[in-house]
Amino acid sequence: QVQLVESGGGLVQAGGSLRLSCVASGNTFRSYAMGWFRQAPGKERESVAAISRNFGVTYYTDSVKGRFTISRDNAKNTVFLQMNSLKPEDTSVYYCAAREVRLGTSLGTSVSAYDYWGQGTQVTVSS
Repeated sequence: QVQLVESGGGLVQAGGSLRLSCVASGNTFRSYAMGWFRQAPGKERESVAAISRNFGVTYYTDSVKGRFTISRDNAKNTVFLQMNSLKPEDTSVYYCAAREVRLGTSLGTSVSAYDYWGQGTQVTVSS
């Protein structure tokens, strides 16, 4: 069982930046591919970015490419989402998720692919 705790959300003006962090409990963090998802009111939860357990393979949804960067620090059991050039349409609750994988390059881009979820952190971008 893995517990995930997100932090770093808040209110920011359009064009600004935020850095989200997600800390995982336990000592098996290296076994997990990690993902960031977001969900706006009345909308389905969508994948934003993902990173493999090894080798730094990453995925980004088209709307955030060039603006967001996902990274991880396995020594600190932490995954990050650096968000730059934020837009009002980025306003959502952002969730961290973990997926246990065998292959070092495996990712997941669907909600159903992930086993563990954090409680979410609100990101609000004002225009």
